[in-house]
Amino acid sequence: MTLTTLSLLLVLTLVFVGLAAAGILWAIRNGQYDDMEGPAQRILMDDDDPMIPFNRLKQNAATHKITQNAEERSTPSADTNQ
Repeated sequence: MTLTTLSLLLVLTLVFVGLAAAGILWAIRNGQYDDMEGPAQRILMDDDDPMIPFNRLKQNAATHKITQNAEERSTPSADTNQ
């Protein structure tokens, strides 16, 4: 191989590495790697499945709300004691 060929291959390698790095940085900045499991599981599972992260959050919020409402009903208010 000649020096010209090696120089051309080195430049092409640097260009491809730069393009790959730019693509990876773009994907990270645009949130492509934020939720790796959710979309894949969402396709396979039912909408009411508690294993789906969004449904788990909804279920926990609903459980917390039910518990909070039950606690409010079980504690006597100041108005009922008069």
